[in-house]
Amino acid sequence: MKYRTLGSSGVEVSAIGLGCMGMSDFYGPADEAESIETLHHALAIGLNFLDTSDVYGRGHNEELIGRAIADRRDQAFIATKFGIAGAKLKPEGGLAMQVDGRPEYVKSACEKSLQRLGIECIDLYYQHRVDPNVPIEDTVGAMAELVAEGKVRFLGLSEASADPELIRRASAVHSIAALQSEYSLWTRDPEPEVIPVCKELNIAFVPYSPLGRGFLTGTITSTEGMGDRDFRKSNPRFQPGNIEHNLELTETIKRMAADKGCTAPQLALAWLLAQGEQILPIPGTRRIRNLDNNAGAVDVRLSDAELAEIEAVFSPDAVAGDRYA
Repeated sequence: MKYRTLGSSGVEVSAIGLGCMGMSDFYGPADEAESIETLHHALAIGLNFLDTSDVYGRGHNEELIGRAIADRRDQAFIATKFGIAGAKLKPEGGLAMQVDGRPEYVKSACEKSLQRLGIECIDLYYQHRVDPNVPIEDTVGAMAELVAEGKVRFLGLSEASADPELIRRASAVHSIAALQSEYSLWTRDPEPEVIPVCKELNIAFVPYSPLGRGFLTGTITSTEGMGDRDFRKSNPRFQPGNIEHNLELTETIKRMAADKGCTAPQLALAWLLAQGEQILPIPGTRRIRNLDNNAGAVDVRLSDAELAEIEAVFSPDAVAGDRYA
């Protein structure tokens, strides 16, 4: 496994991380024993950057990771999040979220996450969503106090991309090691403003859903077979009228990958890694075979000509449909 520096933290983590959300929620039922086996395998191959949140499975995901790393804490770099006080799938599609960034909530959420994870200190603590009713300075100030108390090592923001100036304001209170947001060939929104700010402030950029919620794996052909709790069934990009167009893009990346001698997920992740040394994708999976496949992306090198060919197909507005309902 290859490693990259996590922004201003100076700490090296695996260049490919593991998004653990699907082990608990949002993509249908998971096998807990298989998930723990996958987590153990990740650590065994040096993939140590594990991403979770207190809202995934309403705490179940943190508890799952806590059990998995109980006897191997020193091998794992744990990132978790707070700020979504509640989330559920809406009947009409999309997610309904309650966001809370009050300082007292920050500290309470941290204590609960530490307990569920069974650890004394969180390596990277993100604000999951910015609370529009609480000044970012107040929220990050409370997070900084957790660092001073030894309960958190480094701070991060998630989806703080609507206003790049918000990132500057947060960084003025305490150094921000990482910013997490959706980014892939499928979603290019952060490129014009957010990623440049991260480069300027030495903030690692952590793309979640780097495989387009499964589209870029080349294995999805329809929403048939997806469970009722799989939120992709209501996602605009999976709806009739959009999915047909998007599947044509998937066929293109499968062809490019075959020409390169790698898999479609490896090509998509290699493209992300080629966007800069501060990029640290966290593809999610519950299975060892997918984990190994994703990890292999670190060995795929794309030439300038290959990158140009990919860009010609996956322009910022190539995908049909919004990323959320």
